[in-house]
Amino acid sequence: MITLKGETVFLRALEPEDLEFIHAVENDESIWEVSNTQTPYSKFLIKEYLEQAHKDIYEVKQLRLVISDYQDATLGLIDLFDFDFKNKRAGVGLLIKDSVNRGKGYGKEALELLVNYSFYHLALHQLYCNINEENINSVHLFENQGFKKIGVKKNWIYSNGLFKDEFMYQLINN
Repeated sequence: MITLKGETVFLRALEPEDLEFIHAVENDESIWEVSNTQTPYSKFLIKEYLEQAHKDIYEVKQLRLVISDYQDATLGLIDLFDFDFKNKRAGVGLLIKDSVNRGKGYGKEALELLVNYSFYHLALHQLYCNINEENINSVHLFENQGFKKIGVKKNWIYSNGLFKDEFMYQLINN
């Protein structure tokens, strides 16, 4: 049975009550490099986004889920993006917002749940992700889930006056 519920976390749809959390995430400049964000987002824009969040992945080509624990704490977000039904693939993005919640297995379990959902419910053939060369924790997370490094985009990210490489990872459902 495919479920979005694990032992310590579960994945759920976005709710209007997530406005403050998403606003904080999208406006946290320390993660802009990871999320490819260049400017702050207003609460107005995020509210509009949340009002559209109910739309089907086949229509909007994206699915954003909240990572929650069983005490109803919102821990982070996990996304499928660039959903390509014809070629049966999608990109994956994952963020545990607060550093105190990182390294506790929440991201690992959320990624396992999303991979299973993607392969067995959405019938995808492959998932991919792009990881900044300096993000060693994400490299380990995705490699431990079976993602394979398939390439390097040289000087891909310009941040703080420096060019950085970005690793390309892929997981194929055989």
